[in-house]
Amino acid sequence: MQQHLTEQITLFASVLKWTVYASLVGLLVGLGTTGFLRSLAWTSAQYASHHNYFLFLPATLLVSTTLVRWLAPDAAGHGTEKVIEAVHKRMGKIPLAVVPVKLVATVLTLAGGGSAGKEGPCAQIGAGLASGLADILRVADRDRRKLVICGISAGFATVFGTPIAGALFGVEVLVLGQVFYDVLFPSFVAGIVGYHVATSLGVSYPHPPSCLLPQLSSFTFLEIILLGAVCGLVSLLLIELMKFGHRIFERLPWHWSLNPLLGGGLLILVGTQVSTNYLGLGLDTIESGLNGAVLPAGAAFWKSVTTSITLGCGGSGGILTPIFFIGTATGNLYAQLVNPSYLAAFSCIGMVALLAGSANTPIAASVMAMELFGPQIAPFAAIACMVSFLIVGYRSIYPSQLLGIQKSASLSIATGRPVGCSGHPVYQPRDKTLVKMLLTSLGAYRNRWRK
Repeated sequence: MQQHLTEQITLFASVLKWTVYASLVGLLVGLGTTGFLRSLAWTSAQYASHHNYFLFLPATLLVSTTLVRWLAPDAAGHGTEKVIEAVHKRMGKIPLAVVPVKLVATVLTLAGGGSAGKEGPCAQIGAGLASGLADILRVADRDRRKLVICGISAGFATVFGTPIAGALFGVEVLVLGQVFYDVLFPSFVAGIVGYHVATSLGVSYPHPPSCLLPQLSSFTFLEIILLGAVCGLVSLLLIELMKFGHRIFERLPWHWSLNPLLGGGLLILVGTQVSTNYLGLGLDTIESGLNGAVLPAGAAFWKSVTTSITLGCGGSGGILTPIFFIGTATGNLYAQLVNPSYLAAFSCIGMVALLAGSANTPIAASVMAMELFGPQIAPFAAIACMVSFLIVGYRSIYPSQLLGIQKSASLSIATGRPVGCSGHPVYQPRDKTLVKMLLTSLGAYRNRWRK
């Protein structure tokens, strides 16, 4: 009896402890995110007062890159990647200087027309504040790691207004195929508290209108599976373009300060010769697609290119807002080709399916679809997200994400290492597999044809 009582008291004390800790993280992240979003809105308004504001991109990117290199190198790139790296390699230890530097550098990049997102900085700001809180509380490394994961969740939840999906994203994005259940409760608390703090301070979130969904039938089911496969392939394209952009700029034989000047010049070229819709956050295009407007056929490609240039040359920002843009455009184009009656529905599903594939977070993406578009979209979004997650294979927009599972028993790859260092999977045929049956049948047909 005494042992049972001790167990229950200990568990209850743990719930109280993490309720307090996670609430503090949520409060800090809510305040930090509100400050970031207001700074971004004000700075964007100043830039927008100039007709061709994007012509300042070379200088803007140079200032942003210089700030990060000189003051906080850990703030480089898209923030979530650096936080994942800190969680796995340094038990969540993040220098506090990252917070103001990341905020200023990202505001400059986005307001000036750089193609990036706002969630990565919020995740990194949240994680940095959580790490600072851990220093004040003098907690053990294991608890520091939990607090930083709560910061990721709260940052995602607060910037997009999706507290449940934000909590799930923080515990799902760290390891491909695994969920950190021991951090699930504090992540929910941090995400919900951060969201309510931000809304109490005046942050508002767009609410996409309910879209017309197709009747769930055998044909519709196949359409959704195919849409998920397409989103998985587009995720692969985005991941490879991001790698290519970083690799090219790193190998240029000159001083690093020339990279943002070149990147800014290339972005100006896209803005003047193609469209300015592919610069900045691109929220207007996302909203148009979700409302059922027809988007240009090349929208997904050009947004991938401008994002690769912006982050590859040293710009600061996240990657998820571009993913939402690319996913919306992909679903929109798919609807134009397959079923134009459901432009809005397929755009919504494409948006979350591309997130599931690029970040390997199908659960968070499915829940996000329900939070943004209503529960009626759940079966469509869940299927598309899972298919996209499987099709993308062992790749991720976050190279520091650890590989936790094998997506196919016929593809062997070492687990427990970062996705970016795991190499290519090795095909190992088994006795009874569909692939082997198809290859055997094809070989037999070829032999008969030759005879």
